Amino acid sequence: MKKHLLACLMLMPLMLSAQPQNDHHFEVAKHLDIFNQIYKNLELLYVDTLNPKETIGTAINAMLRSLDPYTEYYAQENTKDLRMMLTGKYAGIGALIRKHQKLDRVVIDEPYANMPAAEAGLKKGDIILSIDDSLMTDKTVNYVSEHLRGEPGTSFLLKVFRPSTSKELSFKITRKNIKLPDMPYYGMREGNIGYINYNSFTQESSKEVRRAFVDLKKQGAASLIFDLRSNGGGSEAEAVNIVNLWVPKGVTVVENRGKIKEASRIYKTLLEPVDTVMPIVVLVNGESASASEITSGALQDLHRAVILGTRTYGKGLVQIPIDMPYNTNLKVTTSKYYIPSGRCVQGTGVTPDVEVKTDTIPNIAFYLSASGQDSTEVMFDYVVDYITKHPTIAKPAEFHLTDADWEEFKARVIKSGFTYDPVSKKQFAQLVKTAQFEGYYEDAKEAFDKLESKLNHDVAFDLEKNKAVLLQILESDIIAAYYYQSGSIEAGLNYDRQLKEAERLLKNPEEYKKSLSNE
Repeated sequence: MKKHLLACLMLMPLMLSAQPQNDHHFEVAKHLDIFNQIYKNLELLYVDTLNPKETIGTAINAMLRSLDPYTEYYAQENTKDLRMMLTGKYAGIGALIRKHQKLDRVVIDEPYANMPAAEAGLKKGDIILSIDDSLMTDKTVNYVSEHLRGEPGTSFLLKVFRPSTSKELSFKITRKNIKLPDMPYYGMREGNIGYINYNSFTQESSKEVRRAFVDLKKQGAASLIFDLRSNGGGSEAEAVNIVNLWVPKGVTVVENRGKIKEASRIYKTLLEPVDTVMPIVVLVNGESASASEITSGALQDLHRAVILGTRTYGKGLVQIPIDMPYNTNLKVTTSKYYIPSGRCVQGTGVTPDVEVKTDTIPNIAFYLSASGQDSTEVMFDYVVDYITKHPTIAKPAEFHLTDADWEEFKARVIKSGFTYDPVSKKQFAQLVKTAQFEGYYEDAKEAFDKLESKLNHDVAFDLEKNKAVLLQILESDIIAAYYYQSGSIEAGLNYDRQLKEAERLLKNPEEYKKSLSNE
């Protein structure tokens, strides 16, 4: 009797643990059966013929949205988007395009250096007329973009209209794999400070960072600014390799913890570092995510760098791609990652050691420069005309528009009839509606009229008031046409508030040391 009782007691934990598991499997089978029966009845009885790709695809996406923002389904026609995200590569011409609102046409915005568009001679402002025999003059940006892309090695005839010469031009362009630059710029700053701008943690990109860092040391860099602002992340292994540049071999950088054993892993540095003592400041912002947070968070936890800027995005989840039937794919979250201190940054982000906010862009600058806004495209057109009149310009760090250039731009804006809609006027209109609804508008009408008169913007006044910012945007766009992305970044550093604070910090060793976490 005692032996039987003992055996029963030993079986109870197993039975208790098996019960929830059995319940879970039953619930899965039950609801899959319900879904299957619902679709069968819809297929049989619904008034219209169902599109299974659309209806079931919608169901799949709704299911995944209930989990987290990063678990995603890629239908057969979208798998190329997943490949581009993982590798940073796509096959096309290598240029940004945009809709010119005033012309109602898709135009070339910015060709990339050493890519087919630039090599063929396409220029900012060229209006896309046709691709082979297909007219593009009434098509959307997405439509044109899809037709510019294709298999590497394939060629097509691109016809454009160049406003500066009033001529139609034809270009035979051969598509090739376009890899957006992971590290668009690095160079030396005043005071023997090296600077590296790093865009994306794609495969093998850590080798580029290593080569740049070694080169900067040869040029005399005694400290480093590593810029991860707006770097959305990528490969976890590449993040570990980059941390390894400045951290000894055998140090834990990040740990993945998942439901299954295969999803759990500890990443340690595997190589001898390049430099373990050079002072480093890492720049981050609210768009620094994933692998950027592993890198900055690990360097912070290991007291190897000062993190400066604003709090990072807060993505602490790890995804892997899975091949699915019929050439579809699933990107699924399999684990959370934890940096050396044991923190998971999901939803919280990495808090900088030194918080420095960026300057906000004034409303008038946003409306003048943003693509797709209901404006006259006057800034875009000014840049195109400037490029036409100036075959060459000074080096990026030295180029500046003259006072005469500014006056010409300002006159063109005013003459164009440019207007914009300040947020304050929208809020005022809403306030008036509320006051009218609540019945006290008439009694306060005089005060409302006075306030409204002060909110009517004077474009000429607003242009002068925001001259410095507008000049910076104009100069950046012009420089990009001559020196591409690297030149634009280099020139922008002259106005960069966060970079200047990083430089100041690196020039003050005692303050830098105090700013290291927990120092």
